[in-house]
Amino acid sequence: MPRLRFGMARIGMAAVLLAGMVSVGFAQDAAKSTFETKFQKDKAFYQELTTEVGQTVKVQGGSDLNLKHKQTFYFKWTPVTVDKDRTVVKQTIEGVKMTVDIAGNPINYDSTDPNPTGTSSNPGLAGFFKSLVGAEFTVTFGPKMKVEKVEGREEFLKKLAGANPQMEQLLKKILSDEALKEMTDPSLGLTAPDAKAVGESWEKKSTLSLGPIGEYERTFKFTNKGKDPQKKEFDRVEVETKLVYKAPPADQPDGLLFRIKSGNLETVNPKPGVILFDSKANRVESAEISVSMRGTLSVTIGTTDTMVELQQDQKTTTRTGEKSFLPEKK
Repeated sequence: MPRLRFGMARIGMAAVLLAGMVSVGFAQDAAKSTFETKFQKDKAFYQELTTEVGQTVKVQGGSDLNLKHKQTFYFKWTPVTVDKDRTVVKQTIEGVKMTVDIAGNPINYDSTDPNPTGTSSNPGLAGFFKSLVGAEFTVTFGPKMKVEKVEGREEFLKKLAGANPQMEQLLKKILSDEALKEMTDPSLGLTAPDAKAVGESWEKKSTLSLGPIGEYERTFKFTNKGKDPQKKEFDRVEVETKLVYKAPPADQPDGLLFRIKSGNLETVNPKPGVILFDSKANRVESAEISVSMRGTLSVTIGTTDTMVELQQDQKTTTRTGEKSFLPEKK
């Protein structure tokens, strides 16, 4: 079981790294809306992104393993050049707060605390969290806010691998160029192909590759709901999320202490998430999206195949403003 627990901890870390950024832009067009973030040169804005994940791993013939983690990223978005067809924006990770609980053993990190508690038992993990702070990416957007190029990947990977060399190969697979294009896009590639009236919907499909962990086929369905009933100054968009898991190919180099042979994981009890958009600022005011998955995995540890039942619940919240959400250092 210790080997399985260590492996599941790595899965949790992959989820921490890939906690993506949700930010969808709207611009009013008479009775319809288009979906496109707009930047003003040299005018920065800030985001706070919090993701909470709870996992229950039930191993055939063994005890259950509970994994919880919560992470908050503080981002700064600084437009560098804003032209008609090209926009260059610098994204900076200003701060990070992490709480990882593996079977009742918590590890905490807070970049605003010079002496964070709970990290002495795992200084490597604390160093890994610390290496995230200050990372920068330069993102070039083309027409309709399509991410054309992200600069800073190699420096980022080198910094993370320096803090935890054992994860270097896994990080290279997870943090691919395409993954970074998605993670550094404040509109998440969700600009609608045309203007949408209240009640109209549109979809985006994509694949999230996690290397030796497998991949998720994702479908996001967005519906323009008009003005929010409570906060009437904002537009309301509801988001339905569907995830379908696929195990990695048999010849996929693992880099982990276990190998996933097959799996059947799908979204259950779907509930629409909510994005509130500030049409005056042309950016997201807030977002809250929850996803639950249930299913089974066939996992090989050493030479032993084991059936694992997995339950995962994830909640992601985002808020945006003109001032940093980063708390003052303690």
